[in-house]
Amino acid sequence: MHEIINIGVLGCANIAMRSVIPAIQCLPEYYKLVAVSSRTTEKANEFAGKFGCEAVTGYDYIVNRKDIDALYIPLPIGLHKEWINKALRAGKHVYAEKSMALSLSDAMDMTVNARSNKLALMEGYMFQYHSQHQLVFSLLKSGLIGEIRHFASRFGFPPLDGSDFRYDDKMGGGAIMDAAGYTVRSVHFILGKEYKVRAATLKFDNEKKTNIYGSAFMCNGKGIGASLSFGFDNYYQCLYEIWGQKGKITAERAFTPKCDFSPKIIVEKPEGSEIIEATPDNHFVKSLLEFYKVIINNEKREKHYSDILLQSESLDLIRKYGFQNET
Repeated sequence: MHEIINIGVLGCANIAMRSVIPAIQCLPEYYKLVAVSSRTTEKANEFAGKFGCEAVTGYDYIVNRKDIDALYIPLPIGLHKEWINKALRAGKHVYAEKSMALSLSDAMDMTVNARSNKLALMEGYMFQYHSQHQLVFSLLKSGLIGEIRHFASRFGFPPLDGSDFRYDDKMGGGAIMDAAGYTVRSVHFILGKEYKVRAATLKFDNEKKTNIYGSAFMCNGKGIGASLSFGFDNYYQCLYEIWGQKGKITAERAFTPKCDFSPKIIVEKPEGSEIIEATPDNHFVKSLLEFYKVIINNEKREKHYSDILLQSESLDLIRKYGFQNET
């Protein structure tokens, strides 16, 4: 019998309603959804009615409740510093949407609070838990494409609704904090933690007052590079490519496959191409299973602290180099 974690949701974002809360409720042997909070009573009641939990108006109350062990926080990034730290200081394990922090400095404060209070802190890059990537790892391990020569990752989509918070820098908007984060995490996930950002370029939209697309380059100091491209004003792309000495592997829909969707892994070799359909998978459920493991296993927490800091450092460097080359 598992220990049941009482979990609350701090903020009524679309991703919470569409994907994460349903995933929580798929795991009744691990989690009990206790309450959902919003700044408005109307929104809190809407979510609570849909998911059969308690509605809470305001964030402070849910943070300080004694009957809640962990919080899922899907707030805009600009609110993370305040509410993630409040939650950690109140003794709550935290699973927050990406990006975790606006800066490396903010991420360091969060990890210090998590470590000093012996709490789990996890950033919501769910795609890592989809089984399609284990298929990619097995193909690489088999030597099918030989040694890796280059990695490319792309995540971009057409313009968002003009009212979307991701166009508001004060709320943590911009393509760096959103789309670029996936491409950076894919490099560290597939290739390893030694890859560092060495160059970047950004397009800044004066009307929207934020960065809307860009590119970056990472390398490991051993001759292998990684090219990243991302944006909010792009033809849709959601993939990574691994170019080897004997072939190439492409993972389509690498970051956002729906739970009933079979992502395609394309293997290209001199003798021809093969398309492998990966099994449908729910990476939201699997990421919550990982969060549970981080809560109950102290040793797993350090890996996630390290991941958060490396991710934040990398995004800081994209911002630094990109603003130097800003157009």
